[in-house]
Amino acid sequence: MDSQSELSRAFAALADPTRRAILERLGTGGAGVLELASGSTLTQPAITKHLKVLEAAGLIERSREGRRRPARLHPGGLAPIDEWLRRAHGEWTDRFDRLESHLRSQTTPTSPKKESNRVTR
Repeated sequence: MDSQSELSRAFAALADPTRRAILERLGTGGAGVLELASGSTLTQPAITKHLKVLEAAGLIERSREGRRRPARLHPGGLAPIDEWLRRAHGEWTDRFDRLESHLRSQTTPTSPKKESNRVTR
């Protein structure tokens, strides 16, 4: 799996607020579909679909315990996003620093304006 498609799948999975909520819930510990559905207005099939997207993105892992398939957060799945954000942050910071430097060099110091000889009545 190439890193671009891995990154795209992770961002696509995180784009949905329901999937982000599921990830937050799994951050407190593993849970099965029934447990995840109990705290939601979504049906079990809908939760299962979201879990499949998260699993395909590498953000969660699912195991089998009899008929139950609990999901657990897979923190390593966030590594491509973390790498991309670090690289982007570095590039953006550098660009903003260069822009700031350029703008400072373009600004000419202004001298205080002299008072005009106006007559007030």
